[in-house]
Amino acid sequence: MSAVYDLIRYAQLRHRAFTEVVDRLDDGKFHFSAKDNLCADGFQARAGSAVLDGYRPPFDATPIQKMKEVGGQLVGKTTMDEFGFGTFSTNSAHGVPLNPFDLERSCGGSSGGAGAAACLIPGHIALGVSTGGSISGPASFCGVVGLTPTYGRVSRHGLIDYGNSLDKVGLLARSASLIAKHFRTIAGPDPKDPTSCAQPALPEKGKMPRSLAVPKEALQNLDPAVRSSFHDALARFKDIGVEVREVSMPSLRFALPAYYILATSEASTNLARYCGMRFGRREEELNQHFNDFFTGVRSESFGDEAKRRILLGTFCRMVGFRSRYYLKSLAVRQLLIEDYRTIFRDHDAVVTPTMPFVAPRFEDISRMKPLEMYGADVLTVPPNLTGMPHVSLPCAYVQGLPVGMQLVADHWKELDLLEAALAWEKAFEYRFPEVSP
Repeated sequence: MSAVYDLIRYAQLRHRAFTEVVDRLDDGKFHFSAKDNLCADGFQARAGSAVLDGYRPPFDATPIQKMKEVGGQLVGKTTMDEFGFGTFSTNSAHGVPLNPFDLERSCGGSSGGAGAAACLIPGHIALGVSTGGSISGPASFCGVVGLTPTYGRVSRHGLIDYGNSLDKVGLLARSASLIAKHFRTIAGPDPKDPTSCAQPALPEKGKMPRSLAVPKEALQNLDPAVRSSFHDALARFKDIGVEVREVSMPSLRFALPAYYILATSEASTNLARYCGMRFGRREEELNQHFNDFFTGVRSESFGDEAKRRILLGTFCRMVGFRSRYYLKSLAVRQLLIEDYRTIFRDHDAVVTPTMPFVAPRFEDISRMKPLEMYGADVLTVPPNLTGMPHVSLPCAYVQGLPVGMQLVADHWKELDLLEAALAWEKAFEYRFPEVSP
């Protein structure tokens, strides 16, 4: 077996980055992985949930198909939170991925396995999916580059949805150059996904951002080490000729509650199909009232977080609450878009830390309340809610653990972000853990 395959198996067995891997690598092909909620011929697609155990789709999701068409081999499916519900990949029915820098810490979520695989395997490209920060979070905790494209830039055909108006397929890798190479492969319209058919063509080359805005509201409630590291990174940007200015963006404080109302509302409708009749594990006893039949399947096969989000989303859509919560959250989404675009009149991008702290220990996560876990997404939710492209880059190391910073640009300007990422890599040296398979 090749050294790369040894690393893949190491990532699977020691770090639980993969739920499934291939038996061998094909000569002459580059290797990539896909999050477990992307359908792929020959692999299970369980979206981290026991309700889909045994489901093997007979087709490839469009991003996977495109990667294969240019000479890629799908080498495995990566571990994730159940249906994408989580910030730390601790809600998976198929194992919890372990951070490459410290086995006692989280990889982030929900694309935690993708972040670990991208970090552990040189030259590897991981397909991730982001709803509220599921690419940026793992990229920050695992010390890799994570690109989340504009909503609609990459086809979602073949994706097991969490929130249809929020989900975006993106890339994680050790370097921005590797992501830039493969982003063009997966981007583009797809008639099987109408939301991808209104996008403008990708330009030949991006434009390097020369002015960055830092919302002062994004610097509140940060771990002191993260705040200090972020300010050092801003100074480094200034050294390479980028202007950095602080701005005010008060609407940021509304993003988190609006996101969780919209996301759970969409999730509760998406998960209604997993009742054992058409999708999901089937009950053996068929001579039951349909309420009992559905309840048995869903009670046994959904995890606690999935049940929590189904209940919250159903509540927000009830008669009498729809206008109070759901419609108001849609208005907040539009307000955020307008505020971002006001900033983009004078600046090329917005920059913030990616996560408010470094990768936490599992023992600390176990003591967190659900609202504390949701609060960890406070910096990644705003660009996801608005559908704007963003990239997370390693910007420092605190006691050996990576710290991430996140750049956000206006819709369809992914290549501008990649230009900034390429410039950053020349000014800052990334570190990766030593691996001994």
